[in-house]
Amino acid sequence: MLEIGWFSAKLFFKGKLIRDPVYFVKQTTIGIAIGFLLLVLLAQAPIPFYLPIILSSLVTGMIMPFLLKDFKMK
Repeated sequence: MLEIGWFSAKLFFKGKLIRDPVYFVKQTTIGIAIGFLLLVLLAQAPIPFYLPIILSSLVTGMIMPFLLKDFKMK
């Protein structure tokens, strides 16, 4: 298991793991921006701060598979 992770990390840093890195960065940035915006908006509400963190993390985790559904690896 560790060998697979190590091999994938080496390919990633050599630039040979992701087929279209621009698409990956774009989609990941969209997901991060949505999560950050949700966190900032919910943090303004008069609720304990752990709730906006939990909710924004949950929403970001739920939208990432949809954003990266067309993601291709080499």
